[in-house]
Amino acid sequence: METKPLEKEFLTMISAQQRTIYKVCYIYAKDQDDLNDLFQEVVLNLWKSFPHYRGDSKLTTWVYRIAMNTCITFLRRAGTRPQTIPLTIDVAGQLAEEEGRTGQLQELYRLINRLGKLERALILLWLEERSYQEMADILGISKANVAVKLNRTKEKLKQMVKE
Repeated sequence: METKPLEKEFLTMISAQQRTIYKVCYIYAKDQDDLNDLFQEVVLNLWKSFPHYRGDSKLTTWVYRIAMNTCITFLRRAGTRPQTIPLTIDVAGQLAEEEGRTGQLQELYRLINRLGKLERALILLWLEERSYQEMADILGISKANVAVKLNRTKEKLKQMVKE
């Protein structure tokens, strides 16, 4: 059975962007099941949107935006969604292998999970070393707003560490 060109292109894109998708999902997931569900939802939404990707922005910017919006929407309706079948891959295990997480990194993620949705997104993008302009494009806010909100979020994290 031959794969259609669009499907082949999509699978190649998912393979290249898989790490990015995992990181976004990891920031918003409460546990392994949520992580698997979020990953499935993001890939599904990317598939639905893929034929409409025009290339107006970088592919990574487009993937980040869909992943973050999917995760935020997923959290909003978490209490009313039907049960889904989890993925067979161990997403958290792959993240642990790729990142070589230590106790400090796990603590950082725990603190990040206490932040608001926009704050989490900003910190994730900052940790990914995205430019302020890329962050603005992904989040749909101004570059100046990114700078202000990011500084406030960093200060908030510092205060959380002191507590």
